[in-house]
Amino acid sequence: MSRNGAWKKLRRWQGVILVVAALVATIWLGVTNQLILYIHPRYIVFTVIMAVIGIALVIGSFVTRHDHDHEDEEKPRRLGVVLSVGATVLTLALAVGLIVVPPATLTTATADQRVINSGSLTAGTKTVDSAASAPTGASAKFTVADWASLLRQTSDETFYRNKAADVIGFVSADTDDPDNVFFVSRFVITCCAVDAQPVGVPVYLPNWKSAFASGAWVQVTGSFDTDPSRSSKQPIVLLPTATKKTTQPSDPYLY
Repeated sequence: MSRNGAWKKLRRWQGVILVVAALVATIWLGVTNQLILYIHPRYIVFTVIMAVIGIALVIGSFVTRHDHDHEDEEKPRRLGVVLSVGATVLTLALAVGLIVVPPATLTTATADQRVINSGSLTAGTKTVDSAASAPTGASAKFTVADWASLLRQTSDETFYRNKAADVIGFVSADTDDPDNVFFVSRFVITCCAVDAQPVGVPVYLPNWKSAFASGAWVQVTGSFDTDPSRSSKQPIVLLPTATKKTTQPSDPYLY
């Protein structure tokens, strides 16, 4: 095959190769339950099905394709060949990287950039009325997003009386009193990781940095009361009765 013919063949199938690489990576992430780190669970089945259909269409194009091309008099330019091959190799490397390298969850750095509890209230989280009418002991099953929602709705101390909390999340320092207050934080995802919003429950624990590193996953149990900190702007905080390190949940995000 001539150099010109090889160049034409590469250009003909370059897009197909890149599409196949992306589709295979998507299916692999779905099968290994890692796609959940990129998109909301409700979109996973649809995404995987569409990726499978895409693979089927590509295979069909290989089977039914007929080569009617004629030799082009235009010779490929060296720079164009280099850029085209380089783009293909880079895309394939990224696709392989998605499969080989485990995807990482969003970190404390992202939470700091997006500001904890700055987003709108999440649909489905607890309201003051629903929490007040919940059975005794039900509050222990409230999520970080539930408590964050309630703390934004009311700072009435009597509302939190006799409501025990048991939450899991990663540690993120309170910017106003980073030595004594931290947030037990989680990311809430509406569609995908791009729109993830950090929410958190403020915890008053003097000198917490001696026991936990920023970003570490912890489980905190306790009750809410007025913030003892003189610097923190949080009116109500969780006063822990027990705080321990824990492992990151298999599904670290809330929805």
